[in-house]
Amino acid sequence: MGFCGLYTPEALGGLGVSRLDAALVFEELAAGCTSTAAYLTIHNMVTWMIASWARPEVAREWVPALAAGEKLGSYCLTEPGAGSDAASLATRAERDGDGDGYVLNGSKMFISGAGSTDVLVVMARTGGTGARGISAFLVPADLPGIQYGKKERKMGWNSQPTRAITFDNVNVPAACLLGEEGQGFTFAMKGLDGGRINIATCAVGTAQAALDAAVRYAGERRQFGQPLAEFQTVQFRLADMLTELIAARQMVHLAAWKLDTGSPDASAYCAMAKRLATDTGFRVANEALQVFGGYGYLKDFPLERHVRDARVHQILEGTNEIMRVIVARHLLKDGALETLR
Repeated sequence: MGFCGLYTPEALGGLGVSRLDAALVFEELAAGCTSTAAYLTIHNMVTWMIASWARPEVAREWVPALAAGEKLGSYCLTEPGAGSDAASLATRAERDGDGDGYVLNGSKMFISGAGSTDVLVVMARTGGTGARGISAFLVPADLPGIQYGKKERKMGWNSQPTRAITFDNVNVPAACLLGEEGQGFTFAMKGLDGGRINIATCAVGTAQAALDAAVRYAGERRQFGQPLAEFQTVQFRLADMLTELIAARQMVHLAAWKLDTGSPDASAYCAMAKRLATDTGFRVANEALQVFGGYGYLKDFPLERHVRDARVHQILEGTNEIMRVIVARHLLKDGALETLR
C-alpha cells in the first residue's frame, strides 16, 4: 500500500505525499500497533534521506526496493556516549589509503531494526570536533566488519528489534557518502524534524486507541449498580483526555504543515509538537488504564501494551528536555515572538 515510502518521491517508487498526509496514515497505524507503526516511521525517514542526498545512481539502486518494503533500513545516530548531545558522536570514517572509500570504526546504540535490516544510514565523523565534522553514509548492513549486539529486552516496542552496532574497519565505498563531507549533522537534524512529527503522531494514535478502549469499557463495566460512564469522576477524566488529545493532534498537524511549507520556524514547531504529543499521549494512555482498574494491568487487555509502548516516545528522537531546549532557543532569538504565535 506504499506505507514504506510515503513521502519518498514518486520518481523513485514512493507515494510522494506530504508530511501532513503521512501523519494521518501513521496515526491510524499506531492505533493498531504502536511499535510496528513507529518502525515504519523510522524506515520512511531512512528511505527519504537516501532519496534526498544519495548520488543518483545509488538512490536508484536502493530507494525503489526500500519504498516497496522489499528492503528495510535503520537510522544510526545515537552512540553509547552520545545520546542527547548528538554533535559529540565519536564514530569515525577515515579516507582509506587509495582515497576511493572510507574506513568506518565506532559503535551505535539503541538502533531500531538493527540486525534485521538491509541498509544503515550512519552518521560518522570525517572532520574535527563538533557538528561540522560529521558526515552521513549509506552503509549496506551486511558489510564485513559490522557486528550486531544482543537484542535488547525492552519495556515496550517489542515488535521490532533494538540492538547496538559495532563497526570494525568497515570499508565503505566513496559513492556511499550522502551529500558532501561535513553535511551529515544538517541532514540528521532535517531527518529528525520529520522524525519528531512521526513519533508525535504515533503517540497520538496510541492515545486515541487507549481512549476508545476506555470509553467502551466505561460503558460496559458496572459498579454500584450502574455503568462506570455514569460516574461524574469518570466522565470528567474522559473529557480531559479527549480535550488534551485533540489539542495535541492539532499541534502535530500544524507542525507537519509548517514542515511541508518550508516555514523557517518549522524546527521549533516540530519540537513543540513532539513534546506536547508524547507527554499527552503517555498521560492519556495511563489515564485510560486507570479507567480499566486492575484489568488494565493485565496483558489480556490492550491498555497494558499501550502504556508500555507510549512511554519511550518521550525519550527518542530527542528527549522532551531537549525539545524544550530547541523551543527556548527559537523563542529567545530576536524577533521570534512575531513568528512563534
